Amino acid sequence: MQTQDQPQHAPAAQAERTEHVDVLVIGAGQAGLAVGWHLREQGITSFLLLDAGPEVGHVWRSRWDSLRLFTPAEYDDLPGMPFPAPAGTYPTKDEVADYLRGYAAAFELPVRLNTRVTRLIKTGDTFHADTSTGPITAGQVVIATGPFQTPVVPTLARHLAADVVQLHSADYRNPDQLPDGPVLVVGAGNSGLQIAAELAATRPVTVAVGTRPPMLPQRLLGRDLFWWLTRLGLITKTADSRLARRLQKKGDLVIGTRWRDLARLGIQVRPRLDDVDLTTAMFADGTVTTVAAVVWATGFRPDYSWLDIPGAVTDDTVANERGITAVPGLSILGLPWLHTRGSALLGYVKDDAAWLANYIRDDLAATRTPAPAGDLLV
Repeated sequence: MQTQDQPQHAPAAQAERTEHVDVLVIGAGQAGLAVGWHLREQGITSFLLLDAGPEVGHVWRSRWDSLRLFTPAEYDDLPGMPFPAPAGTYPTKDEVADYLRGYAAAFELPVRLNTRVTRLIKTGDTFHADTSTGPITAGQVVIATGPFQTPVVPTLARHLAADVVQLHSADYRNPDQLPDGPVLVVGAGNSGLQIAAELAATRPVTVAVGTRPPMLPQRLLGRDLFWWLTRLGLITKTADSRLARRLQKKGDLVIGTRWRDLARLGIQVRPRLDDVDLTTAMFADGTVTTVAAVVWATGFRPDYSWLDIPGAVTDDTVANERGITAVPGLSILGLPWLHTRGSALLGYVKDDAAWLANYIRDDLAATRTPAPAGDLLV
């Protein structure tokens, strides 16, 4: 699944001839919108943002109902527009979706919705994109589809009884989706622990933890965590720094949740889930529990099956250096640790977007060639 967000424009009718743009951005979530704004600031007018969803912010709006950001509103702005919420408040997922939708409209960014890229190839210096609304060629392509693409569910899920309700965290919305009775949440990242805490208000919950993630409180010494991360420069530490390498080895931070908080809610924490048998879950320490439902908070894997360019994808990863790939003209944006800890976060992706837009401007100036004869310029 491509996680591509977008504005309020209906898809344009397919032209009889192939469209051509200087820069094609695949994905119109926060990364795509930010680079679109910066492309225009660099004087680039021939660009287009494609998104598979029906509206800008669709990916955010589709997440679970009670989701709130753990970054305060003052750290959630894209370039050129503050986030419209009081400082110190934590926006809901719908407020984020509304902000992205309003951002695309306010700056009249050229977003095409309901448009999925099914294949991208390169011939000579030109990229050719097959999309659900027609073919497009481009001199440069930015992949801004984000890190959350194909949900991962372990194969042992097949051993559960048919009447055990199973949801991936991508499909979880609220407790009403699950039956009464004990719930197992597999995975202890931010999503898994927040969902477990919500479910614990109405039913017994067990969390299966493979490796315990590092945790930090939301506030330290009267200040929000992101005030400290920003003030100390930790959020902008580059991925190749010694500190950043240590942080990456530890895995994603869990923010605002503590083990004692989970215990206070009555949540049972167990080690790695080893196996399941119908309604019984078995853990690495030999303990077992009965389940009526399972929420798989087991993450996502990337999907670049549409990217049909030799050398672009290795082991399901688009290799890059600060977003620049080995394929001339192909770049990527909005992934965790692309350049810094903040590379995938709403309020910090703008720094990577600014750098990339500047790079693209210079690259276009150095390699500019006329559009293919007969193409339609947009």
